[in-house]
Amino acid sequence: MKPFFRHLAVAAAVVAGLYSCASIGRPDGGAYDETPPRFVGSNPAPGALNNSRKRVVIEFDEFIKLEKPGEKIVISPPQVQQPEIKANGKKVVINLQDTLKPNTTYTIDFSDAIQDNNEGNPLSDFGFTFSTGTQLDSMTLSGIVLNAANLEPVKGMLVGLHSDLADSAFTTKPFDRVGRTDSRGRFIIRGVASGKYHIFGLQDADQNFCYSQPTEVIAFEDSLIIPSMEQRLRADTVWKDSLTVDTIRQVNYTHFLPDNVILRCFKERTYSQRLIKSERLEPRKFSFYFSATADSLPLLKGLNFDETDAFIVEMPTGRIDTLTYWIRDSLVYEIDTLKMSLSYLYTDTLNQLVPRTDTLKLVSKLRPKSEKELEKEREKREKELEKARKKAEKEGKEYVEPTVFLPVEVYAPGSMDVYDYISFTFKEPLASASSDAIHLRQKVDTLWKDVAFDFLPDSLNLLRYNVYADWEPGESYSLEVDSVAFYGIYGLFTDKVKKDFKVKKLEEYGQIFYNVSGADSLAFVELLDGQDKVVRTVPVVDGKADFYFLNPGKYSARLINDANGNGVWDPGNYKEKRQPEEVFYYPQVIELKANFELTQTWGIKEKPLDKQKPDELKKQKPDEDKKNNNRNNRNRQ
Repeated sequence: MKPFFRHLAVAAAVVAGLYSCASIGRPDGGAYDETPPRFVGSNPAPGALNNSRKRVVIEFDEFIKLEKPGEKIVISPPQVQQPEIKANGKKVVINLQDTLKPNTTYTIDFSDAIQDNNEGNPLSDFGFTFSTGTQLDSMTLSGIVLNAANLEPVKGMLVGLHSDLADSAFTTKPFDRVGRTDSRGRFIIRGVASGKYHIFGLQDADQNFCYSQPTEVIAFEDSLIIPSMEQRLRADTVWKDSLTVDTIRQVNYTHFLPDNVILRCFKERTYSQRLIKSERLEPRKFSFYFSATADSLPLLKGLNFDETDAFIVEMPTGRIDTLTYWIRDSLVYEIDTLKMSLSYLYTDTLNQLVPRTDTLKLVSKLRPKSEKELEKEREKREKELEKARKKAEKEGKEYVEPTVFLPVEVYAPGSMDVYDYISFTFKEPLASASSDAIHLRQKVDTLWKDVAFDFLPDSLNLLRYNVYADWEPGESYSLEVDSVAFYGIYGLFTDKVKKDFKVKKLEEYGQIFYNVSGADSLAFVELLDGQDKVVRTVPVVDGKADFYFLNPGKYSARLINDANGNGVWDPGNYKEKRQPEEVFYYPQVIELKANFELTQTWGIKEKPLDKQKPDELKKQKPDEDKKNNNRNNRNRQ
C-alpha cells in the first residue's frame, strides 16, 4: 500500500502542475482570469511520513487569499485548540496548536477556500495530507447532507466518523475524522483507515466535535460505514487543439466507496418544560410562554385579586405553550401590579416532570398617564368636538357625537374561491355573537335570495369567527351584518358591515392528480407553490393525492410518510434511534393553466433523495452559481 500512495502523491503533484498560470483581466474590459492558483510545493511534502512538524507551508504560483477559512477549512483529526491558518503572499501557512498524535494521518481539507488574489478563482477540493507514522491512511468517503424536512442541501455542516461503535461515542467523544459540507451539501472525508465506522452530521454550536447541546442540528446513519476502493476505467480525451479531438483513451483510476452517503439532518424536539417568560403588554391581558406543550393549563391563583372566573384564556397557536389571559373585570385590569402564583409541571435536572410554583408580579408595559397628560387629552378632545359642532351648525345639521365601535377585520375577497369562507377577526374576545344579525344573499336574476350558512368560532383562534356556505361557481353574493351583531367583553358593539363579492367560475381553475407509488400506508402530500410554500395538504388514499380548484400557476409536491399518523412531519431522536419521518419531492415543477387537468405518475423512490427536489425550489444555491452571476453583472457594467 505504501508505494501505491507515494505514487499517488506524485501523480497528484503532476496533475497540479498541468494547471496554467492565472492571467489578470485587463482594465479595458478584457476576458476575466478563470484559472485557479496552481500548487507549487510544500513543507512538509504532500503525503510525508514520520512528520513531526506542526507548521505546514503550502506554496502556489500566484498571490492567493483565503475565503472564510474558519468555515471551509477542516482538519482531521479535529483540533480542540483552533489552528492558526493564514494567507501570506503566495503561501498558506498552518500552525497546529494541538499535540500531534502518533501514527496518525492528518488531512487538511481546504474545500474551495483558496482563491487567487485578483479574480477570486477557487482551487476546488484541494486537500493536503501527511502522517506522523510510517503509513498513510488513504481511504476517502463522500456523500451529501439534506435537511430532512424539505430536502434542502445543508451548507457548512460538520460530518464525522467514529470508530468507537458505542451509541455514547457521538455524545461524549470528538470525531475521529471530519469533513464539512459545501454549498451543494456535499462532503468528503479523507485520510480514513480501513475499518468500520458510524457516521454523523453535526452543527457544532460549542465546537467540541460531539453532540452535547439539544439545540444542535444532527444526522445519523443506521448502517455501518465500511470504506473500500476499487479500480475503474474512465475515458480521457486528448485534444489536438481547442476544437479537434486527437484520441480517447481508457485510463485506470482508483475509486473510493461509499461515495453516495445521504444524511438527513434535523433538530430534536425539546420536551424540557419550563416557563420562558411572562409579560403584560397592556392592562387588559397578560401572557405566559412555555418551552414545550403541556397536557393541561397551569393553575393560577391571584394574590391581590380574585381569579375566579376572571379570565378568558387564549391559545393563539392551538397549543398550550403560549397562553394569553384576557381580564374580564375592570377592577382587576386597573390594578397596576398583578400579583399571582402560577403552578405548573417543570422538568428538573433529572429530566423528570415535577410540580413547581412561581410567584409573579406583572406590571403593564403601558405606562399610566399622568394627570397633566390626561388634561391635555381632554382639552384636545373638547376642541375637536367644538369644531365638529360648529361645522354641523353651519351646514344646518344636528351634531351627533360619533360612536366608538369594536374594531373587526372582515375577510370576504371580491373574487371568492369556491372552497373559501368568510372570516371576522376581532381585537378582543367576544361576550356575544348573533348569527341572526348576519345576512348572506345570492343574486338570482335581478333578485337577492337568502343563502343558508354556518357561523362558527375558529378552532385555532379565539378572536376569529367564520361563515361557511356552499358557494355556486360564477354567482354574485352580498354579505350584510347589523351593527349589534358582535359585542366585545369590554362593552363595545361592532359597526354594520356590507361586502359584495363574486365566486370564481369552475373554468378559472385547474386540477392536479398524483398517482403515487412506494408510499407507506399513512402518508400525506403537500402541494407547493413556486417558492416551496405549502398551498394545500391531502392524505394519500389508495395511491392517489388529488388537488381540485387550483388557481393557475407553478406547483410542485412533497410527500411525507407519516409514521405516527399525526398529520405533521416529525423530526427524529438519537437516543431512541428514531430517524426523522421520510420526505420525498415530486421532481418537477408543473405549470398549471386554467381549465386544465393534469395527471402525474409519481414513484417516490425512483430517484435518489438528493436528485428529487427541483433546483428552482432550492433556497441554498451553489457558490459557483452566485459567483457566475456576480461576474455576469460586472460584465454588463
